[in-house]
Amino acid sequence: MKNKSFFAVDLGATSGRTILGTFTGDGIQLDVVNRFPNHLIEVCGHYHWDIYELYYQIIEGLKIAAAREDTEIVSIGIDTWGCDFSLIAKDGGIIRLPYAYRDPHTDGAPEEFFKRIPREKVYADTGIQIMNFNSLFQLDTLRRNHDAAFEAADKVLFTPDALSYLLTGNMVTEYTVASTSQMVNAHTRKFEPSLLEAIGLTEDNFGRFVYPGEKVGVLSPEVQRMTGLGEVPVIAVAGHDTGSAVAAVPATSPDFAYLSSGTWSLMGIEAEAPIINARSEELNYTNEGGVEGTIRFLKNICGMWLLERCRAKWGDTPYKELEAQASAAEPFRSIINPDDPMFANPRDMEEAIQTYCRNTGQPVPETIGQVTRCIYESLALRYREVLANLREFSSHPISVLHVIGGGSMNAFLNQWTANAIGIPVVAGPREATALGNVMIQAMAAGMGSNVAQMRKLVAESIELATYQPQDTELWASMAEKMKK
Repeated sequence: MKNKSFFAVDLGATSGRTILGTFTGDGIQLDVVNRFPNHLIEVCGHYHWDIYELYYQIIEGLKIAAAREDTEIVSIGIDTWGCDFSLIAKDGGIIRLPYAYRDPHTDGAPEEFFKRIPREKVYADTGIQIMNFNSLFQLDTLRRNHDAAFEAADKVLFTPDALSYLLTGNMVTEYTVASTSQMVNAHTRKFEPSLLEAIGLTEDNFGRFVYPGEKVGVLSPEVQRMTGLGEVPVIAVAGHDTGSAVAAVPATSPDFAYLSSGTWSLMGIEAEAPIINARSEELNYTNEGGVEGTIRFLKNICGMWLLERCRAKWGDTPYKELEAQASAAEPFRSIINPDDPMFANPRDMEEAIQTYCRNTGQPVPETIGQVTRCIYESLALRYREVLANLREFSSHPISVLHVIGGGSMNAFLNQWTANAIGIPVVAGPREATALGNVMIQAMAAGMGSNVAQMRKLVAESIELATYQPQDTELWASMAEKMKK
């Protein structure tokens, strides 16, 4: 008898993977089918994503899964990073490789947009953190620049929806990923007409609006031919990867905050309604769509991007070696603000960190260990600062921080985070995004009634690690240093 499995496509800004999720007597079992890099392509002065390469890798994963005699694929779900999109021509073709959110063409874009619609109104409508690469500002930049691809486009599809379209031929707009665009009204959970009008678009320029758990379509005849599969349904999961990841937080009570730790660190709470007020606007917090009508109230923090870019220069030095050198380095020698704009996409991240420390009158980190320790300590202290702000807004006490995603495996950083925030850190699952993706597919197939039930199953299926706070007074004093 074949195992009924769910095929999850999980794409991040630096890598991607396809995973089979199977429900067994012991819980949810995940099996990685294929992994692949996701490269930024720099050409003609712009950074692009190779969406066709991502599509190719998904097809390869489906071929491998289809060849397994013991596996029956029940459905397929796709999650990716937010904000980016593909432009679709009237004949259905993708116009040019999509721009990547790190492309500098949107530098200063929010200020240009606010000349027409005030910043206060944009935030009041959407509750989304103002960042220059939000889809609203990307699209407005294309409009202002008379971009040929934008002017020829008939549809705009966010990245997970564009890939679902390539698999099925059906165009949809999934709510959670659309909510990152700063074009969705946080209260109505639909596109805000005044914002679309400001960039020369209407709802007709997007696919059918859907919510997690709805069916996009079935695999197209050409995909069936290439993979050997039949009319397997593609389900709209929480298309934004953080939305899928938060769905899989193994929380047993509402008194938690989460930290989705990867290239970005996304730290927040789960709310029943948008939190939009003068204070949240001042702190630039965001209200993104979640599953089952929830709002992910969070802060985007520059995460392991800092170290990943340094490792690229260092020859991808193993993390174990980096942590050993960091452990031997002098504590709290240099501290940076991870969210300073100079760290967004520098040519040389190590040099950017050194410049920051030099400009702020601190000892300049010279060795690999000093740079790594600077990054880890700075991230832990930044998490402390953000958690303190989250407590202002939460209707629940926050007694534990759940760290999910790839960063949950970083015992070094997890312990320092617990030290900095003064409450336990529960780490895991690593593949939270894929688990959340599989959970939504399973619920769509009638195998689960709600997210709370699924979270309990995740907690029972995955080995979790708990880190208790240590040296809290020392870390509190270092937090004061960071403020200065």
